[in-house]
Amino acid sequence: MPAGNKPVSSSEIPDPAHLIELANYKMPFGKYKGYYLVNLPEPYYVWFKQKGFPAGKLGMLMHEMYEIKLNGLEDLVRKLIDR
Repeated sequence: MPAGNKPVSSSEIPDPAHLIELANYKMPFGKYKGYYLVNLPEPYYVWFKQKGFPAGKLGMLMHEMYEIKLNGLEDLVRKLIDR
Protein backbone atom coordinates (compact mmCIF):
# COMPACT_ATOMS: atom_id res chain seq x y z
CA MET A 1 0.00 0.00 0.00
CA PRO A 2 1.46 3.42 -0.93
CA ALA A 3 2.57 5.66 1.92
CA GLY A 4 -0.18 7.89 3.31
CA ASN A 5 -3.02 5.71 2.05
CA LYS A 6 -5.19 3.99 4.58
CA PRO A 7 -7.44 1.01 3.90
CA VAL A 8 -11.06 1.83 3.10
CA SER A 9 -13.47 0.48 5.67
CA SER A 10 -16.69 -1.19 4.57
CA SER A 11 -18.66 1.71 6.09
CA GLU A 12 -17.00 4.09 3.60
CA ILE A 13 -17.97 2.06 0.51
CA PRO A 14 -21.28 3.19 -1.00
CA ASP A 15 -24.01 0.56 -0.96
CA PRO A 16 -24.89 -0.19 -4.62
CA ALA A 17 -28.55 -0.85 -3.73
CA HIS A 18 -28.77 2.55 -2.01
CA LEU A 19 -27.24 4.31 -5.01
CA ILE A 20 -29.75 2.61 -7.33
CA GLU A 21 -32.60 3.66 -5.02
CA LEU A 22 -31.27 7.24 -4.97
CA ALA A 23 -31.00 7.31 -8.77
CA ASN A 24 -34.59 6.07 -9.19
CA TYR A 25 -36.25 8.13 -6.43
CA LYS A 26 -38.78 10.67 -7.70
CA MET A 27 -39.83 13.93 -6.11
CA PRO A 28 -43.22 13.30 -4.44
CA PHE A 29 -44.54 16.88 -4.37
CA GLY A 30 -44.31 20.42 -5.69
CA LYS A 31 -43.22 21.92 -8.98
CA TYR A 32 -40.98 18.95 -9.78
CA LYS A 33 -43.36 16.19 -8.69
CA GLY A 34 -42.53 12.98 -10.58
CA TYR A 35 -39.02 14.08 -11.59
CA TYR A 36 -36.04 11.92 -10.66
CA LEU A 37 -34.09 13.65 -7.89
CA VAL A 38 -30.99 13.65 -10.10
CA ASN A 39 -32.88 15.73 -12.69
CA LEU A 40 -33.92 18.49 -10.30
CA PRO A 41 -32.01 21.73 -10.92
CA GLU A 42 -29.12 22.54 -8.62
CA PRO A 43 -30.64 25.89 -7.48
CA TYR A 44 -33.59 23.90 -6.09
CA TYR A 45 -31.17 21.95 -3.89
CA VAL A 46 -29.34 25.13 -2.87
CA TRP A 47 -32.66 26.60 -1.73
CA PHE A 48 -33.41 23.50 0.36
CA LYS A 49 -29.87 23.57 1.77
CA GLN A 50 -30.52 27.12 2.98
CA LYS A 51 -34.08 26.56 4.22
CA GLY A 52 -33.73 22.96 5.42
CA PHE A 53 -34.30 19.65 3.69
CA PRO A 54 -37.57 17.81 4.40
CA ALA A 55 -37.61 15.39 7.31
CA GLY A 56 -37.16 11.67 6.82
CA LYS A 57 -36.01 9.61 3.89
CA LEU A 58 -36.75 12.26 1.25
CA GLY A 59 -34.64 14.84 3.07
CA MET A 60 -31.76 12.41 3.48
CA LEU A 61 -31.85 11.50 -0.22
CA MET A 62 -32.11 15.14 -1.28
CA HIS A 63 -29.14 16.05 0.90
CA GLU A 64 -27.13 13.23 -0.67
CA MET A 65 -28.13 14.37 -4.16
CA TYR A 66 -27.16 17.94 -3.27
CA GLU A 67 -23.65 16.70 -2.42
CA ILE A 68 -23.51 14.64 -5.63
CA LYS A 69 -24.51 17.63 -7.74
CA LEU A 70 -22.15 19.94 -5.86
CA ASN A 71 -19.30 17.62 -6.84
CA GLY A 72 -20.45 17.21 -10.46
CA LEU A 73 -21.20 13.48 -10.15
CA GLU A 74 -24.80 13.40 -11.31
CA ASP A 75 -23.91 11.72 -14.63
CA LEU A 76 -22.71 8.69 -12.66
CA VAL A 77 -26.05 8.52 -10.85
CA ARG A 78 -28.05 8.93 -14.08
CA LYS A 79 -26.46 5.73 -15.38
CA LEU A 80 -28.25 3.85 -12.58
CA ILE A 81 -31.79 4.96 -13.48
CA ASP A 82 -34.19 2.09 -14.20
CA ARG A 83 -31.98 -0.77 -12.99
